[in-house]
Amino acid sequence: MKQRYLAAALVAARSGVWRWRMALLALLALLGALGGALYAKSEHIVLGAEAYVYGYPLVIMDLTRARATQTVGAENQLQRIRQFPDAQFKNVVRPNVDTLYTTAFIDMAQGPWVFEMAPNNLRYELMPFMDAWTNVFASPGTRTTGTGGGSFLLVGPGWQGPAPEGMQLLRAPTRMVWLIGRTQTNGVSDYPTVHPLQDGLKLRRLDASISTSTSTSASAMAKPAGSAPATSEPDLPPLAGMKAMGTQAFFERLSALMVDNPPAPADGPMVMKLERIGLVPGQPPQWGLLDRLALGVGRWIADFKLAQEIHKLSDPRRGWSTPPAVLGQYGTHYNIRTCVAMVGLGANWPADATYPNTHGDASGQALNGKHRYKLHFKPGALPPVNAFWSLTAYGADDYLIDNPLKRFALGDRDPLVYNPNGSLDVWIQASEPTGPAKSNWLPVQAGQDFSLNARLYWPKSAATDAQWRMPDVERLD
Repeated sequence: MKQRYLAAALVAARSGVWRWRMALLALLALLGALGGALYAKSEHIVLGAEAYVYGYPLVIMDLTRARATQTVGAENQLQRIRQFPDAQFKNVVRPNVDTLYTTAFIDMAQGPWVFEMAPNNLRYELMPFMDAWTNVFASPGTRTTGTGGGSFLLVGPGWQGPAPEGMQLLRAPTRMVWLIGRTQTNGVSDYPTVHPLQDGLKLRRLDASISTSTSTSASAMAKPAGSAPATSEPDLPPLAGMKAMGTQAFFERLSALMVDNPPAPADGPMVMKLERIGLVPGQPPQWGLLDRLALGVGRWIADFKLAQEIHKLSDPRRGWSTPPAVLGQYGTHYNIRTCVAMVGLGANWPADATYPNTHGDASGQALNGKHRYKLHFKPGALPPVNAFWSLTAYGADDYLIDNPLKRFALGDRDPLVYNPNGSLDVWIQASEPTGPAKSNWLPVQAGQDFSLNARLYWPKSAATDAQWRMPDVERLD
């Protein structure tokens, strides 16, 4: 009896193995056929990858705009951020604690708009206006327009006519505009000086006499979605929303956005490539299943290659890295534009601010709080700036590092202790140093990886032309 059961079991097992083999062979045949079909769609894969890289900044800008209406405030209103972020702030990676922001997403179809800056000879300020493709097209402020203030007429791409007397014309190339204004703030104690300077910034319609503005704390950016204005957008941060967005939805959104946010004239060859795969402004793409699969493969390849490029930036062996000179005015450098949109949306022109950063010490080893470090500036070799400079430490997650002093950055605004010969030592470690070194201490967390980000506001030519470089980070133990 047992032998019969055993024989039956063997037959069943063999039958099961055979079924699995047949299923595997069928799957391989299907994959082979699919691979052959995708090979026939190789142009869609290649051009899909290029189109994704090209269109990513425009789509992430729109996601950021939609998210801002949920978490910050309504469009067409100045949002004045009144305090610095702290270590609990997780909405934006690498937040700065050098300036207070005044921001607004502006719809040029509802303009023209008048932007006014009161005279300000107390603090460095820059008010960059960014188009929908993340290019900075104007940057009024201390460096460009001086300290006497000014009145600016902000118009869209189709607006015709002269600016009223006394106003400087700023022409936006797209319907969507993002103002990301920054006002130098020398610590929390400087708020009473800076808040009135923020209040001197005004935004109004040309045909309106009342300005639109609100004040916002840094923590308000994290308020629950239930308190945000009604919107059809999912309650996701922009980067998460992008990852969750299907490939078809991405390209449909890109097509719709390009109607009012047209490509630049220099993008003509890329626009022709988009047309070859049926991607035309204002016309939802009509793709079959195989087309969508091919475009999805192209998007995956693009994401993989972009992630590789971004990962290279965090290689400790690179030492100090400085963003490229095309920052904020990318032209046809689409890869750079998209990488910046992924890791630092809202970048300035290098002439306004430049941002050297490093993940490694002088020997190419990753920075970690189990060691102590020193950054030594030789006499006369401090960061060359017309405004001010700072040094900020970030954890492995790219957020501020909690510490008992609530000190997240050091810079020339701080009461630093200089050596007798004029040189400067900055101590970067988890344990609190003793004596005068405490004034020059930038805290990190014991045993945790971190990175350093310098910020040079209104850098001198020695910094922008690479004649000057940040000193190596010296490991002490």
